[in-house]
Amino acid sequence: MKKIMMVSLLLLVSIFIAACGTSSDNQTKGTTTEPEKSSQSEKDKSEKEKAAFIYTAEQGAITKVDGTSNKTIKTIEVEGSVHNVQISPDGTTLGATVVPGTGGHGEQACSECSHEEGDEEGHGEGHEEGHGEGHGGDEGEHGQSNGFALFFDAETDQLIKKVEVGSHPAHIVFTENMKYALVTNNEDNNVSVIDLASYKVIQSISTGKGPHGFRITADSKTAYIANMGEDTVSVIDLVGMKENKKIVVGNTPVTTGVTPDGKSLIATLNAENSLAIIDLATEKVEKVQVGEGPAQVYIQSDGKYAFVANQGTPEIPSDSVSKIDLETREVIATIKVGKGAHGIVTSNDNQFVYVTNMYDKTVSVIKNDDNSVIATVNVGMEPNGITIK
Repeated sequence: MKKIMMVSLLLLVSIFIAACGTSSDNQTKGTTTEPEKSSQSEKDKSEKEKAAFIYTAEQGAITKVDGTSNKTIKTIEVEGSVHNVQISPDGTTLGATVVPGTGGHGEQACSECSHEEGDEEGHGEGHEEGHGEGHGGDEGEHGQSNGFALFFDAETDQLIKKVEVGSHPAHIVFTENMKYALVTNNEDNNVSVIDLASYKVIQSISTGKGPHGFRITADSKTAYIANMGEDTVSVIDLVGMKENKKIVVGNTPVTTGVTPDGKSLIATLNAENSLAIIDLATEKVEKVQVGEGPAQVYIQSDGKYAFVANQGTPEIPSDSVSKIDLETREVIATIKVGKGAHGIVTSNDNQFVYVTNMYDKTVSVIKNDDNSVIATVNVGMEPNGITIK
């Protein structure tokens, strides 16, 4: 009897130890039990799910880059010129703006982001040759065919929906609550509001002249749209679906950014070679000199730094990124990249900065802590917009 009890006790102890090994996440080093393999498998799966992918908008394609190896892994062919790409806040959807036809995209992208004398009166006149009639879609109010917003499954890269928007679509941005996607129509002077439940345009909201790059506040209530054809940013109320007002910021604003606390707006001023920093409470504008022909700007997630891609012009391309400390409002680094720096984004953990170089057909990868370029990735023709998953 005593012997039986001893065996039973040993059996219970064995079961208890086995149970602890399963539920303690294998914190004991050196074990080679099956549960540890399972834990490692879960970790690998988690790391795979967190793996970054970078997408670039190009002439006739979207290139997908592995953010771990900095290697191109896929080319998604698109009919037309892709001007901008954007990953949705939940990471499930890739949005893109497409101008029908492939001719003239270089002229379009360069003229939009390099100010010339008389640009405000004639903005977009040179686009009609490359994006005129005969490419499909209805004609916009300037006689050009309408463009499209494309939505892809970010897991499979398969097209979900193609939505007709206005003439010469520029940028696409999702609201944080995943209710809408907005597309600026550069030649129609308005923004299309797309309902993400139905993938239908439910509203067109008037803006200033030549709406281009923009950002939406974290509460999904306000969009700040840079109007390239004038010196303003349109403040769009996404609850009332109307333009509330315009803020005068400076000559030829290209894109905007909003600080995480919602207190400051920034905008690249292409014709002034500067970044405008606007106090949203007072609308006071402070300007910081950057490189030649600034195009896109991006604020890292903690709001500490803003990065400006300096594109220059096709004749005199710029090749730098300006790093601005938003507290001191000073350029703390000028980083040499490729020719025609245009689109820019930071990694989700702010460790890396990615910039498209339009005239070199490359993406530069910058290490944020020491401002060094650690990789150059070959992509497609005239890469401009960029986003990260």
